Parts: sequence; structure tokens; C-alpha cells
Amino acid sequence: MPVDEEQARQFTPGTLVVICAFDDIPEHEFEVQEVFEDCVGGYSRTGPLAGEYGEPDFEMILRVIR
Repeated sequence: MPVDEEQARQFTPGTLVVICAFDDIPEHEFEVQEVFEDCVGGYSRTGPLAGEYGEPDFEMILRVIR
């Protein structure tokens, strides 16, 4: 079940989450660096976007790893 907005607003830098698959990008790990009003900012840790900065919406977060 995806993470809800209230949970996402509690994330701190270093929180590791799983982002759902989209377009041709598979599900992947993402490290949160910042929390914004409707999304998180940070870096993909796995998959074809590894090392890339992104700002996925809260709805794209499937679960928290740590």
C-alpha cells in the first residue's frame, strides 16, 4: 500500500523509500533529501536512474525501507 501524505511529511533526510514503476523505469530505491509540500526531493539509489536527482510525488512512494 502506498505511503500516505501524512507519513511522507514525516520523512527526514536519509529516509530510504521505494518508488513505483513509471514509464519505462522499474520500481527502484530512492533516498529522500528534502520534503516539499507535495513531493520529496532526493536521489535514486538503484535502477537506470541511480545517482539522478528527482522530485517524485508522495503518491509514487510505495513503502519505506528505513
